[in-house]
Amino acid sequence: MNNDFDLLLAGAGHSHLGVLRQWASRERPMGRIGLVSAEPHAWYSGMMPGLIAEHYQTRQCRVALPKLCAAAEVEFIQGTMVALLPETPELLLATGETLRSTWMSLNLGSLPWLPEQSGDGMELLSVKPFAEFIRRWQQWEEIPEGVAVLGGGAAGVELALAMAGRVPALTLFTDGELLAGHPPRLRRLALHHLQRADVTVHEQTPIQAVHGNTLVGDGQIRWQGRRLVVATGPSPLEWLRESGLRLDARGFIDVSPSLQSRSHPHVFASGDCASLPGAARNGVQAVRQAGVLATNLGQAAIGQPLRHYHPPSHSLALLADGHRGAMLSWAGVAAEGRLLWRWKDYIDRSFMRQHGAED
Repeated sequence: MNNDFDLLLAGAGHSHLGVLRQWASRERPMGRIGLVSAEPHAWYSGMMPGLIAEHYQTRQCRVALPKLCAAAEVEFIQGTMVALLPETPELLLATGETLRSTWMSLNLGSLPWLPEQSGDGMELLSVKPFAEFIRRWQQWEEIPEGVAVLGGGAAGVELALAMAGRVPALTLFTDGELLAGHPPRLRRLALHHLQRADVTVHEQTPIQAVHGNTLVGDGQIRWQGRRLVVATGPSPLEWLRESGLRLDARGFIDVSPSLQSRSHPHVFASGDCASLPGAARNGVQAVRQAGVLATNLGQAAIGQPLRHYHPPSHSLALLADGHRGAMLSWAGVAAEGRLLWRWKDYIDRSFMRQHGAED
């Protein structure tokens, strides 16, 4: 196989899905382009709680990458990335294979922060990567047990509400207030739904470690059980720290408003793996960045001026309540209702249809 490309898309996050969709419907950049992903499907984060709550089927929540790539005239390469040499740039796969390109775009996502673990008395189930999360959750469902959820952001709340009633008991831990950064009313609405679903909520309760079958925080035993779902905030991929790319203090790729690496301009980065002031790490930002990224990857290759991505001052958040209702957060306002679920469902299904998922 010829491993030399003009452009490599590393990762199949929401930004790259948008890039592929645009190229499938209009002219894409000249040259040989490849997309590298460890999985043959890209999962849509917004529908994961609905899948857990059995409002959706698996096929509705994921995009077949080979099909979408073919529509955009992009080669699909299935492989696990383990290292990046940005000077060339080159990607090293777990198989030992090396892929080289003139330009590279990274949309690698992130992983939840995991507490330190000693012993094997508790199974930790991270919400990412999604394919592994769904596979193992389905195994858990076969023999239900009590579950703890670590993380009080939107993901933790939605998953807890989706899982409630499917396990004998459910406890949610967050190191601060629930849904910090959102309007206070959204927190009150979420607490009401969690209480009604018999979810025990512990706010201001950081968890630092897992010892055997015990969650430990601030030196105290907080919970005992065998199953923990981890939906904490994003952490960067470890192998990026060794890449030589300029990173921010937390280890995310430092990019300019054109979504270019500040140390290696022939490398672009978007979504959760990138660090851009004002851009939160969530699916909304990644989707919004796709249009600018698609344009800039084409413009850069022919030496033309690049567009800048301007993060919106407000982002819409729609949180599923597990019962075909939803809670809204927007510009300091919060609301709830079944009409909001219908709106969220329409947005999510439309996004998936645009990218070739089955409906």
